Amino acid sequence: MSRGSSVPVNDTKSTEVDVRGGRLPVWTQAGEPATLVFLHIWGGSHRTFAPVIARLTSGCAVVSYDHRGWGAARDLPGPYGISELADDALAVIAGLGLSPYVLVGHSMGGKVAQLAASRRPKGLAALALIAPAPPRPAVDARAAEALTHAFDSRASVSDALQNMLTERPLPPELRDQMIDDGLAGNREAQLAWPLGGMTMDITAATRAIEVPVQVLAGRQDRVDPPESLEANLLPFVPDSRMTILEGTGHLSPLEVPEQIAKELDQLTSLVHRGG
Repeated sequence: MSRGSSVPVNDTKSTEVDVRGGRLPVWTQAGEPATLVFLHIWGGSHRTFAPVIARLTSGCAVVSYDHRGWGAARDLPGPYGISELADDALAVIAGLGLSPYVLVGHSMGGKVAQLAASRRPKGLAALALIAPAPPRPAVDARAAEALTHAFDSRASVSDALQNMLTERPLPPELRDQMIDDGLAGNREAQLAWPLGGMTMDITAATRAIEVPVQVLAGRQDRVDPPESLEANLLPFVPDSRMTILEGTGHLSPLEVPEQIAKELDQLTSLVHRGG
C-alpha cells in the first residue's frame, strides 16, 4: 500500500492514507482480482462490516475505515458532509492504488458511495448499496433534525437500535459495539448527517453513474424500506437493480451478514467476468 507503514494483525493490515487535514487510518486485507471498499453507516465504524467480511469467499481484497469525524478518524477536521466523505473515499482509493474496485456503502455510506461514483473515478467496477440512503431525500428537514439527539447517551443509541434500526435483537457484543461506535463520533460529525447529508438531493449527480449498481434492501427496514428505494433511488441511478434481504431491518450487515456476503461474492464474480 502506497503511503504509510503496515502492521499485520492476523490477515488484516493497518495503514494510513493522506487525506485533507491529516492521515486516515485504513484496514486492508490482500486478495484478488478486485477490492471491496466498505463505507459505513452514520454512527458505525469499519467494525460494522466485520461479520460480512469474515463470510466472504471470493478472495477479493478488502478495504475499510472510519469516516472522518468518527472512531479512529475522530480528530480529522471538518467539514463532515457527504461531499467531503466522498472526497475521502476517493483519496483512499487513489492512495492505495486500487483498481478494479467495488464501493460498498451502507446507509449514509451508501449515499457517499453514490456521490463518489457519480464522479466517474477510474477503476470503479460496480456499486453495492446496502440499505442505502436514497439520492432523492425520503425525509424532510424537520424529521431529520429530530435525529440530532440520537447519540446523546448510551440509552438513546440503545433505544434507536431496538425500536428503529433492527428487526431482531443484536447479540450483546454487537449491541455494545454499535453503542460505542455511535458515541465515538465528534459532535460536529454526528450532526452533519441529519442537518445536511440526509436531506441533500443528489439525483442530478447520480444520473451520471456509469457502473452496475446492486441495491440490497431489508424486508423489514423501517429507515429505508424497499418501497422508498423503489421510488427515491432506482429511478435516479442508471443500471440499478434491487434484491430484498429477508428477516432484517436497517442493520443488515450485523443482522444477516451471510446474505450480504453471498450477494457481494456474486457481484464480484460478475465484475471478474466482465458481466
